[in-house]
Amino acid sequence: MINLEKLGYYLPQGFLFHQINLQINKGDKVGLVGKNGAGKSTLLKILSGAIKPTEGAVHLPKGCTIGYLTQDIVIDTTQTVFEYLNSSNERINYIREKLEFINQELTTRTDYDNHSYLEMLDELSDLNHEFQVIEGFQWEEKINSTLKGLGFSEVEIEQSLNTFSGGWKMRAELAKILVNNPDVILLDEPTNHLDIISISWLESYLQKYEGAVIIISHDRLFLDNVTKRTLEISMGKIFDFPYAYSKYKEVRAEELERLEGAKKQQDKEIKQTEELINKFRAKSSKAAFAQSLIKKLDKTERIEIERNPTSKMRLTFPLSVQPGKWVLELDGVNKSYGNKELFRNIGITVGRGEKIALLGPNGVGKSTLLKAIMKVIDYDGIVDYGHNVNVAYFAQDQAEKLDVTKTVFETVDDVAKGDIRKDLRTILGTFLFSGEDTEKKVAVLSGGERTRLALCQLLLSPSNFLILDEPTNHLDIQSKDVLKQALTTYEGTFIVVSHDREFLNGLTNRIWDIENKHLKIHHFTLNEYLDYKLNKGDYQVEKSEKVKVESEKLKTENEKSAKKNSKSNDEKNLIHKELKKIEQHIEQVEKELVEINAVIANLDFTQGESHLEVIGKHDALNMQLSQLMEKWTPSH
Repeated sequence: MINLEKLGYYLPQGFLFHQINLQINKGDKVGLVGKNGAGKSTLLKILSGAIKPTEGAVHLPKGCTIGYLTQDIVIDTTQTVFEYLNSSNERINYIREKLEFINQELTTRTDYDNHSYLEMLDELSDLNHEFQVIEGFQWEEKINSTLKGLGFSEVEIEQSLNTFSGGWKMRAELAKILVNNPDVILLDEPTNHLDIISISWLESYLQKYEGAVIIISHDRLFLDNVTKRTLEISMGKIFDFPYAYSKYKEVRAEELERLEGAKKQQDKEIKQTEELINKFRAKSSKAAFAQSLIKKLDKTERIEIERNPTSKMRLTFPLSVQPGKWVLELDGVNKSYGNKELFRNIGITVGRGEKIALLGPNGVGKSTLLKAIMKVIDYDGIVDYGHNVNVAYFAQDQAEKLDVTKTVFETVDDVAKGDIRKDLRTILGTFLFSGEDTEKKVAVLSGGERTRLALCQLLLSPSNFLILDEPTNHLDIQSKDVLKQALTTYEGTFIVVSHDREFLNGLTNRIWDIENKHLKIHHFTLNEYLDYKLNKGDYQVEKSEKVKVESEKLKTENEKSAKKNSKSNDEKNLIHKELKKIEQHIEQVEKELVEINAVIANLDFTQGESHLEVIGKHDALNMQLSQLMEKWTPSH
């Protein structure tokens, strides 16, 4: 489908890649990997036609359509989200307008035997057939289902795109690409602004997609679930592997190990050859021999290996002091911005040693809740820290908060205190800043480098309670692995917001979920949580509010039904009596849940499996409550 012939792209510092010959076939699902700056995004831009290669060519079949999602989306329109997608397909728009015109003509014309009238009927038939083939009759339904899959609510679909953040505009652009079903889809970090549920939906979509897909992503699980082939850009070349990411890493590691051995042997032989040349070149009797050795050395193809400094990176978060049994208590915490209420009446206690993942769709208030916990914004309610609690906070924009006028060394030197100051250069080396790198200004660092520097700052602030808001943004896969390992061994408590499933999987022992403006607690594994959310469909109304709303609804509907069908008072009384009994049972179970939550809050999760029985009872109560709610909810 796509042929790359002797492709190359030149920058002032040299070729990003050179003499690339490659073929992408229909149906290929390809992961494009390589270290930052290797040329991944540049290659996608060349394939999309956004930029021209310095040398060589890209050959595409005639009529081949390409959908390209770039990281720097620019959308400036007053169109609603729906209008933006609805007007995006030129052929559907043309046929729709033409059909409307012809149908209008047919209602006014009476020259039924005229040749032009008969031609119009033929054209109408042809256009209807084509419209059916290109799924024009399902177009609007397809738009709505795609937008909902990517997290847009029915209300948001009808809002102007200019009212959305860059992340949501990116979702709209992605939806536009998907609904138009191009032959090739090019995706540059598509999961960056998606929540966990939307990522799962996109995975499922791409797995069924029949065209070719090329993806750049730092989400290992996303690559494993979607791709079956991996292209690695390294040292100006492209290495092709017929595997998804994790298998590719295994094969590549074995290959590099063999190359390492071959390189050591080659280096040894080169050194011996150079020693012979130096020994004999000055002797006239051996000059010809020395020259032959020089020619042999010049013809030797040197084995090159791209080093991965991240593999040597080791990160640990030091524990300051041991806190008390509970580290955080929230009581009646509410937050609104104007008329928009994010969450209300959050009350919970966090015990020592808990590892919490805070999840939920984008926009429900996850970052805002963390800011309230950190007391950096105004909120209603009470936020209390426990005895000896030292909090360290990594905000979502932490890397952007760094002073760009300072050097790397000055940035950490400003926050370091005590004996640790003498080890600053060693610590920076651990975060891959060594030698001259430490004197670089923050302004010239990449997004990944800034994130690593911000994490280094966090390391220099000993804590026993970490609050982490999207700490993996801009980190490559290896750096995320290092951070996960550090959190796994961390002896304190943490709350982390992340949409990276591979990063979260096995990392936490409790999930917080902001749903319908309330905080829900799950003791699921991440996979169980995802199954629960994906099978559950649309979010339900919060329990107590639902009881009130549905009670009134049931009462009204029963009254109407009574008038219409002359129901007896006995029947109505029976319905109300049963409703009252279920409501009382719901109140009792909710009361027991409050009590057991208090018990869980004081559990020490670091001590064996003593907490499992309590958590089992908690889950059983939750299931009982769900069953009661199903019985209580009237059928329609």
